[in-house]
Amino acid sequence: RADTAEPTPAELERVTVGAAGGKAVAAGVALGAATAEAVVFSRDLVNRPGGDLVPTEAAKAARSWGRKHGLRVSVMDERAIREARMGGVLGVNRGSSQPPRFVTVTYTPSGPSKASVALVGKGITFDSGGLSIKTADGMSTMKCDMGGAAAVLGAMGVIAAEAPPVTVTAYLPFTDNMTGPDATRPGDVLRHRNGKTTEVLNTDAEGRLILADALCIASEASPDAIIDVATLTGACMVALGRGVAGLMGNDDGLVERVRDAATATDESVWHLPLPREYRPLLDSSVADLRNIGKVPYGGALTAGLFLQEFVAEGLAWAHLDIAGPAWTDDDKGVLTPGGTGYGVRLLAEVVAGYGR
Repeated sequence: RADTAEPTPAELERVTVGAAGGKAVAAGVALGAATAEAVVFSRDLVNRPGGDLVPTEAAKAARSWGRKHGLRVSVMDERAIREARMGGVLGVNRGSSQPPRFVTVTYTPSGPSKASVALVGKGITFDSGGLSIKTADGMSTMKCDMGGAAAVLGAMGVIAAEAPPVTVTAYLPFTDNMTGPDATRPGDVLRHRNGKTTEVLNTDAEGRLILADALCIASEASPDAIIDVATLTGACMVALGRGVAGLMGNDDGLVERVRDAATATDESVWHLPLPREYRPLLDSSVADLRNIGKVPYGGALTAGLFLQEFVAEGLAWAHLDIAGPAWTDDDKGVLTPGGTGYGVRLLAEVVAGYGR
């Protein structure tokens, strides 16, 4: 019967905006549409199952997205990653049957550049925890562990659409974290690109290991700012809940820029400290660093202190721990269960601020 049939979804074909402002309004509508498309792209990436969005597929998605937006994309395969001395990426990848990829995406303005910004995104395409394996419940949403990389990719699309006079380079390490026969063992020592070594004492603290190498490479270009985005710690969710990202950094001006952007885009952040007195909690007797602290407290802060070790001296750096807001179980407002696209608008707004 017609009255009980499922309704056919309507497809929007055209929107007419009636407003004063002419070209400015048209440009604003176009940027809004590009931003919405980028957030949806980020959500769709996060929602792809871990067995589907393996690192090689993530790299293909980045190439396709970059091509669409006129961005330059380069992809390093496993051999190139090894030659680049990315021991953190290779160490996390050891338990996987899927080869890693390291993706670089670059936006170059058409005219003179006012600033250069590096964006680094965590790209763990699925996180089982490695040999320090997660519980079944803890693993159930771990296709979202590349939410940082997805946010950075989405933001690069918005940046290309807005075209600020700012040079932006994204650095995206992709691997999954699995339990294969040669998986990194607790007690193993990894050597990162800058020569520092890490004693791995918990293989489920893997995101910081791949970000370490990416931060080293980002630092080598000496940008005006580095911002990394990562679904990094459960400890941050314990502190701030599911709706607020933890913000840390070594430069008050950059932290303020990120906070202002978060206010403008209505993506909540809370500034957390990087206490120098906590740094000894990462001391190892066999390496430069441990990948987890010596006590089960302040995990989000010690993770931030770990990352700071891989940012070159004198460079402004901010870290966003988006473990909470990158994923939702709610169906409310503009959100549906799954990836949220958190960070896409925020990152694009930070970059735009450098061009104003």
